[in-house]
Amino acid sequence: MTSVHTSARGPASDAATRPIDAPAPQGPPEPPARPIAWAMLSRALAVPLILALVCFLPAVIAAQPGNGVRDTAYWLQLVLTCYAGVRLSTMILSTRRRLLQGVFWMFVYIAMGVAPFAQVVIGQTPTPMVGPRSDLVTAIAMILVGCAAFDLGALLASRRPLRRRTPSARGAGGPAVAHPLRLRLLVVLAFAASGYYVLKLGGPAVFFSSRQEISATVAASGVTASESNVGSAFLKGFGTVPALLALLFYTRRLVTSHRARRTPSTVLVWVALAVVNLIVNNPVSNARYWFLTVLVSMLFTAFPSSAAVYRSVLAMGVVGALVLFPYADRFRYDDEGYRPVQSASVFEPLATKDYDQTVMFANTISWVDARGHTYGRQLAGSGLFFVPRAVWSGKPEDTGVRVGQWMGMNMTNLSAPLWTEFWVDFGGWGMIGGLALIGYAAARTDRRYALAVTRAGPGPGSVLAIVAPLIAGYTFILLRGPLLQAAGKLAIAALCLLLISTFRERRAGRRR
Repeated sequence: MTSVHTSARGPASDAATRPIDAPAPQGPPEPPARPIAWAMLSRALAVPLILALVCFLPAVIAAQPGNGVRDTAYWLQLVLTCYAGVRLSTMILSTRRRLLQGVFWMFVYIAMGVAPFAQVVIGQTPTPMVGPRSDLVTAIAMILVGCAAFDLGALLASRRPLRRRTPSARGAGGPAVAHPLRLRLLVVLAFAASGYYVLKLGGPAVFFSSRQEISATVAASGVTASESNVGSAFLKGFGTVPALLALLFYTRRLVTSHRARRTPSTVLVWVALAVVNLIVNNPVSNARYWFLTVLVSMLFTAFPSSAAVYRSVLAMGVVGALVLFPYADRFRYDDEGYRPVQSASVFEPLATKDYDQTVMFANTISWVDARGHTYGRQLAGSGLFFVPRAVWSGKPEDTGVRVGQWMGMNMTNLSAPLWTEFWVDFGGWGMIGGLALIGYAAARTDRRYALAVTRAGPGPGSVLAIVAPLIAGYTFILLRGPLLQAAGKLAIAALCLLLISTFRERRAGRRR
């Protein structure tokens, strides 16, 4: 009998994901992914892709004119860029879809590899560096060490077999799925919260003006106070997150269920949710990183098994981030406040806009040297983001804000990448351990997601099939930081998922 050992990934891979004493997986095996055709395609793409990311692009940047110094920081940044380029290439060329790991390496390659390398070569940074050059060297070295720790955590996760969650005799204990009735309650919540958000700001028209107009309208609405932004964060969070989650669940239902596509009520609800998201989650009225979350999560939800979409998101994401992203803040200000980018080189905006993660890590190292570590206080402030400052008078501010104030900056909306958050609280060893844990969790989630979107998975109601794409898109915000700004919408999404999730699997005959 060979049926027990056949799968889309082969016997060796199946043994790596299921213990020997575990029962054989139920349901049909994962369909083959055309290994011969993809093997030929991967050989054709591997060499030019690796050469472009690892050799050609760094070489073009190195040849740019500028006042940069070819010192230790320069060579460390080149090594980091090439390392991230190799890892991103392996993510793109992999036969398996690794959503969280792929987005992680795309962010590192762009925001902490190519952009800082251009800054070192040109001799300009978006944010001034107030400390000595040695702090920049330390920052680049620790980013490189953190990336290695992330890889180590992912490697350890790949060595540990996955245990399939099978429901008990009563149907409990299986993978999390969306309860049908609670999902309808989420849709009602989405319409109510988004409707209140739109009415509070004066109607749909303001959502197509500018982010500056949105902020002014929120401030005038009375939901925010001078000493706290909790009210505005809840208004924006509940006005945007439930609508996005409901749309993702209904998109997956339409993609995976023939019965849902033949049900007019399901299609009409999806259309209504799409219209609501077009208003509250459009790129005009939202930050670029949040719109990336919406776009990436929608693509990965609508095409859960498409390797082409996965590779296109990673490959085209690099091009978009380098060419389009610096110019995508057109709607941040109104016509009077907007200042178009004037540059003679495509790489100059990378040195003067947006990508300040590495230099802010260097400034944070200088700040910690002067003030000391906070030993968990900053992370506690992020975890307890919902506590108003009127109740917690000593509540920490964003890490980027605190460092910016210490630097004497007037504009303190500065990044605080995840490396920085760990460094501020726990130092180098805490940063290494934190990124190793994140690498482990990302790899485990990627493997479970790959099982969830197969025909043997939980079906259209799979919660993990929605959570993984959403986190993949939100990874841009989490890695860019500060965590205090990112915690609000993440917590609201977690509450919505807890509302609709159940571990009682529905009968297979009713799922499709």
